[in-house]
Amino acid sequence: MIKKRDIVEARIEDLEFPSKGIAYIDGKKLVVKNTVPGQLVRVNISKVKEDYAEGKLMEVVERATEEIQSFCAHFGSCGGCAHQTLPYAAQLKMKAGLVHKLLEEAKIENYEFLGIEGSPEVFAYRNKMEYSFGDEEKGGEITLGMHKKGKFHDVVTVDRCRIADEDFNLILRTILNYFREKKVPLYNNKTHLGYLRHLVVRKAKKTGEILINLVTSTQQQVDMTELVKLLRDQVYDGKLVGFLHTFNDGISDVVVSDRTDILWGQDYFTEEILGLRFKISAFSFFQTNSIGAEKLYSMVMDFMGDAANKIVFDLYCGTGTIGQIAAKKAKKVIGIDIVEEAVAAANENARQNGLNNCEFIAGDVLEKIDELREKPDIIILDPPRVGIHPKALKKILDYRASEMIYVSCNPKSLAENLKDIQQAGYRVKKVKCMDMFPHTVHTECVCLLTSKIKAFE
Repeated sequence: MIKKRDIVEARIEDLEFPSKGIAYIDGKKLVVKNTVPGQLVRVNISKVKEDYAEGKLMEVVERATEEIQSFCAHFGSCGGCAHQTLPYAAQLKMKAGLVHKLLEEAKIENYEFLGIEGSPEVFAYRNKMEYSFGDEEKGGEITLGMHKKGKFHDVVTVDRCRIADEDFNLILRTILNYFREKKVPLYNNKTHLGYLRHLVVRKAKKTGEILINLVTSTQQQVDMTELVKLLRDQVYDGKLVGFLHTFNDGISDVVVSDRTDILWGQDYFTEEILGLRFKISAFSFFQTNSIGAEKLYSMVMDFMGDAANKIVFDLYCGTGTIGQIAAKKAKKVIGIDIVEEAVAAANENARQNGLNNCEFIAGDVLEKIDELREKPDIIILDPPRVGIHPKALKKILDYRASEMIYVSCNPKSLAENLKDIQQAGYRVKKVKCMDMFPHTVHTECVCLLTSKIKAFE
């Protein structure tokens, strides 16, 4: 019988969403994250329950038959890109299979599963990278990059990342070398003392515009004049349009702003999606794969069909990307999002794009939906990873729109919501996956839902 802290070898036989390998030891189910079927793995048992155990991956003793050599110098130490040893076609098959399995387990009935679309770019596809300052070992040299695999406090420098744009790698190296040379202290997440916290870099695929945001505490003053000049003097494939300095004294290890100053240039960049231009600020949500987003939003428009005489609600609209694309073929679009900055950007973008048949409202969907007088023909839902709150979902369903299109970045919360939507009298008609995140465990899904019950008059 296996016990906690045992070290065992096991063959991974199956996979559960998002990336939980399943093996069996003495007849007991063993769950090992970031493994794939076919691998023989050495595992440190971390938890033993009555019907299953969990283990931490120590080593892949034998690779699965279809595995290939990893493409990244940081693989194994960086916590990202867990599936880069699988050929891309195998990654797509695996993701589609996991989504389909979740929907079957949720007992979603009589729907057409349309498989998965691959990302147009599988390398350098990200338009945003959020890096942390830290060290790889306690008291070691300052690092800048991603959290070390399986470690919360250790950070690995990822200046040769293959899913990031090469301009990102150049900016990372430039800033890291500068602060190493100046011996500027990093912020310690345990003691909450220090200065350097995060670096966020964003770059538009179509315009090439780059926005840099350095995040620090307020615990000391550092003259950034030299760094600004250093970054402006670099030779980029794109074009640097702004360098920001965000101050954050919050305890949580997340990028938020107490105050943001413009050190140089502007506080936004501009991206183009399906013929529309979007002004994106430092903290606005925007799909991290711009070219993939065009395919994703095209799927949404295909599912929407002819909407020339229809009113569309775009709920959890963010910067209104989907809503504005929908406005080109709908009678009217109304969007709601809780992030005021994102909604302000959505309304400004709509004006810039010459769209006068859409409006975006700031507030919680749960509350703002009660204030709308129009009745929607189509509701587009693009909620955060946790899915739609049950109370908000009930109000949405009470509209009894003839069609809903659900865009999800988390198939697990999607499956839970679809169970409730199905019980409320909707049919899940079509489901299609879109891989926006090659080499990782994540995928997007688009679902078309049709009402079985006649809309309220």
